[in-house]
Amino acid sequence: MYGSFVALGDSFTEGLNDPGVNGSYRGWADRVAETLAAQNPSFVYANLAVRGRLLDQVVAEQVPRAIEMRPDLVSFCAGGNDLLRPGSDPDKMAKTFAGAVRALRETGADVLVFTGVDPRDTPIMRRARGTFATYYLHVRSIADLYGCRLVDQWSMQGLRDWRAWSDDRLHMNEHGHRLVAARVLDVLGVPGQEWRFTWPPRDKVDPRAKRREDVEWLREHLGPWVLRRLRGTSSGDNVTPKRPDLSPFD
Repeated sequence: MYGSFVALGDSFTEGLNDPGVNGSYRGWADRVAETLAAQNPSFVYANLAVRGRLLDQVVAEQVPRAIEMRPDLVSFCAGGNDLLRPGSDPDKMAKTFAGAVRALRETGADVLVFTGVDPRDTPIMRRARGTFATYYLHVRSIADLYGCRLVDQWSMQGLRDWRAWSDDRLHMNEHGHRLVAARVLDVLGVPGQEWRFTWPPRDKVDPRAKRREDVEWLREHLGPWVLRRLRGTSSGDNVTPKRPDLSPFD
């Protein structure tokens, strides 16, 4: 039974876009922490993840803090934002990832790592599917090498349906986060919800409505994302971790 849990990463682990209370985000990590807290009255939890963070930033800013905390369990998911950028090198990224995993494991913590979701159904990201696959094969190898617990999202068919995703098509909604939390708990050996989920058939989509949705997505989400890249800014600028210290989960 885990007594402490520290979550590291980017928007996926911060919990975008799973609405919480008072304008905050919940996410799979909070959902997992809630279950672990119900089993252990002394359980404490920290979430250092910040949206937009690149792998090097997570390793430099969050990993040392997690090592200081010396929790029983650490989740480490990073690199997705790097892979969205042209010229990303999955082999170089894997070396950075492995060094961080080694340092976390040396504290005696169980380390939870993740593959990403297969991007073949995403019009823009599927062009870089080979790069994604290479990086996540490295992650699987690193998990084997250092004895980590692996959450394989690539195989989760429930996440390949757009009903698990928010309007920006980059972040999961509450249904997607719930499925990931169920998979994490299964990997940890904690009874929880079933993650092998099959969505009911959808009504036939009107092509004209689909085109309108695509145009709206380009205007509301892709355009601003591209502008941030051009300006060298990030959605995580001036954003701080929502749970910077280990504390009881309420």
